[in-house]
Amino acid sequence: MQSLPVPGPISGGMLLTYKCNSACKHCLYACSPRWQSDWLSLSDAELILSQWARRLRGWADYGIGLNQGIHFTGGEPFLNFDLLLKLTSLARKVGIPSTFVETNCVWCTDDHTTRDRLLELREAGLGGILISANPFVVEYVPFERIRRAVRISSEVLAEGVMVYQHVFFGQFVRIGLQGRLSLEEYMRQGGAQLRHAELLPGGRVSYKLGHLLRHFEARHFFQESCQRELIRDWHIHIDNYCNFVPGYCAGISLGDARNLDALCSGIDLTARPVLVALLSSLGDLYELGIAHGYQELEGYVSKCHLCVDIRRYLVRLGEFDELQPKQYYEHLEN
Repeated sequence: MQSLPVPGPISGGMLLTYKCNSACKHCLYACSPRWQSDWLSLSDAELILSQWARRLRGWADYGIGLNQGIHFTGGEPFLNFDLLLKLTSLARKVGIPSTFVETNCVWCTDDHTTRDRLLELREAGLGGILISANPFVVEYVPFERIRRAVRISSEVLAEGVMVYQHVFFGQFVRIGLQGRLSLEEYMRQGGAQLRHAELLPGGRVSYKLGHLLRHFEARHFFQESCQRELIRDWHIHIDNYCNFVPGYCAGISLGDARNLDALCSGIDLTARPVLVALLSSLGDLYELGIAHGYQELEGYVSKCHLCVDIRRYLVRLGEFDELQPKQYYEHLEN
């Protein structure tokens, strides 16, 4: 395969930054306070969103949902509220039909601030909010802030409120959680509910929560490929460095999203050996890693773990332009 056709994305997220107040153990994008802010610029955002809007025409107002609409995320997008507000207005200006914001609610320190910010965003065109509620977030964010966000968002944004995940939000309400709760203490108090966590198997999960999961030898995944993930058209991500990140494949860039129209016409694979391998099989990626000195781990929890770990080794060699941003790999175990 010499060229990879990239379908025009019909839904996805735009990362304002990888910087976050939290360093959640399940974070797919390895966000943490240790990242540089490196906020997405408005000029880059306009280039990307205007091209994205043209590709959304015909979908009409398809609403918002976990895999619908365009969402602003991070990192924690409310760490730069002014930018979030401007991006929301910009999205409406260029014709994006449905937008929402994903947040861990650390900013919801009082009712007045929470309501005012949500009203401003609604006025700018925001359609909804995705509120993170799980045992990993409450290690960093007091639960009363999450409850405040749910209560006031329900008043301001009505049906545009999504709580991810309801099972944990309800559990925290029932036990009367106040403040923060470590994962270790959560496991002691009611950890059986952790089986309901929707853990995406890439990112930090394999390194921080791998002891909770079954491991397999690398060869267990050799026949699997990542072609479907790399060329899907829904829930892609574009980060603050303008990388087009396919699906949930954090740390992989299909190219510069500022050239979205050109990218969607097909990308040249001749200088992208990691992508070529992943389109074929995890076995090919493994062989590429071994050829460059990679040493197999004792076990892997998923094909994504195998993929990320090989990429984390390869990125140190500096030869693979599709492994972006390089800082992502430095923050996986932070």
